[in-house]
Amino acid sequence: MKTPHPKNEQTLIIIKPDGIQRSLIGEIIQRYERVGLKLVAMKMMVPTSELIEKHYTLDPEWRRVTGEKTIKAYHDKGLVSPSDDPLEITNILLGRLCKYMTSGPIIVMIWEGAHAVGIVRKLTGGTEPLMSDVGTIRGDYVLDSYQMTDHDKRSVRNLVHASGSVKEALDEINHWFSSGEIIIYTHIQEKILYDVNLDGILE
Repeated sequence: MKTPHPKNEQTLIIIKPDGIQRSLIGEIIQRYERVGLKLVAMKMMVPTSELIEKHYTLDPEWRRVTGEKTIKAYHDKGLVSPSDDPLEITNILLGRLCKYMTSGPIIVMIWEGAHAVGIVRKLTGGTEPLMSDVGTIRGDYVLDSYQMTDHDKRSVRNLVHASGSVKEALDEINHWFSSGEIIIYTHIQEKILYDVNLDGILE
C-alpha cells in the first residue's frame, strides 16, 4: 500500500474565546496561511460543555497523561501542584477548560499541508504562554502563566488549540466536522510548494 504524501496531512485548530475577543482571528489565520498551509474547513459556534469535554477526552489516556504532565510541570518549576493525583488534577483542569471554552464563540478549522500537525504546533507555541518562544502565536500575543491561572482558579488563556499528533488530529476532525463540511480543492500556491520540477512556472 502506498504511503500517503505528507502534503495531505490535516490538523485541527480552534481559535478560543480569548482569541476572538482580542480581535486576533486574522493574525492567527495569517500565520498558518503564510507558511503554506491550506484552509479546508471552518465554522464558528458557541460550544456546549459536553462537546468540549468529549473533545478533550477522545483519547482514553488523556486524563492520566495530562495529569502526570501537569504535576511534573509544577515540580520542574518549583511550584506546588494542587494535587499529586493525576486524575484529580485533570478533573480540575477539565472543569476549568469547559468554563473557558464555552464562555463565548470559538472558530474551529481544519488546515492541510505538508507536516501540518508539526508545523502548526511550532507556529502556535507551547501551552503556557509565559514559556512560549518569541515568534510563536502564544509567545507574541499572550502574557498568561500557570502561576496566574492557579491564583485565579481558571484555565490558561492561550488563544488557540492545536492537535498534538496525526492520530489526535484525525480524531478531533471527526469529532467537529462531517466529511461533507471539508472542502477538497486546489490552491494555486501548491504548484510552488509541491510540484516536483516547477515546470509549470514559465508555461
